[in-house]
Amino acid sequence: MKVGFIGVGNMGGPMCRNIIRNTNHEVVVFDLDAGAAKACTDLGASAGTSVADVAARCDVVITSLPIPRIVEAVALGPDGIAAHARAGTVFIDLSTNSPATAKRVAAGMAEKGIAMLEAPVSGGTVRAKDGTIVIMVGGDAAVFEQQLPLLKSFSAEVIHLGEIGFGSTAKLINNMLAFCNSAAAAEALMIGKRAGIDLRKLDAVIRNASGMSTGYANMANKALAGRFEATFALDLAHKDLRLALEMADELGVPGLIAPQVMSLMRMARGMGLGSADSCSMIRVYETALNEEVRA
Repeated sequence: MKVGFIGVGNMGGPMCRNIIRNTNHEVVVFDLDAGAAKACTDLGASAGTSVADVAARCDVVITSLPIPRIVEAVALGPDGIAAHARAGTVFIDLSTNSPATAKRVAAGMAEKGIAMLEAPVSGGTVRAKDGTIVIMVGGDAAVFEQQLPLLKSFSAEVIHLGEIGFGSTAKLINNMLAFCNSAAAAEALMIGKRAGIDLRKLDAVIRNASGMSTGYANMANKALAGRFEATFALDLAHKDLRLALEMADELGVPGLIAPQVMSLMRMARGMGLGSADSCSMIRVYETALNEEVRA
């Protein structure tokens, strides 16, 4: 099978390279960053010249892209996948999207005889590299079963959630929880700092007690070391949380916690931290109180 992979950056690149390593499929890649594409071609992939070129050449086309607007343009634009792929092609989008956009893209693909799976992932760059990410899939069950071996080649857990839209729904809810936990961790660590407790010992307590979560662990790892290089950029976290809040609004669910986290993110972005890690939102507390949480 010939597999196309469009968008081989921080997340897409490791996932694509795991497909190359773990399958016998012929892989064709395209990315606006030539260096990102080269990291895949060095392992045996071939380079496509454009989105249209990859779409025309491949049986399955995978995308991993940063925002819904770009996903829609790459999928349905005049130089995009739907316009150039053959009928019978399968399109798999790994991007974080809104359910509405996923449904719109799937409808556009269906008009061209192209089946779609929305398959957002969770686990960050570390788990993308070691092949242990979680994939949340929405789409036709038969297409899902057909593509499951491919999805398993770069994931430890693949969950079919039902029709198109439910993959995005699960991803946005998951990320909202993670960001809320991370923001609570920032506040908790600053309280600990101001109280004068040994932060390393406090950290040991939390990691072995009921306060532990992935959001806490990520925040503590970054904050206590004072290292905020992006493994998941604040700008992307802000985008994901905005999509989750839009979904909540559409469903009539009152927001009592997540909107406050959004405000914290907005303040951090206003400080110029958008390209830093999402955990840099603790810098809002540090700047306001003129005190760093370090250990």
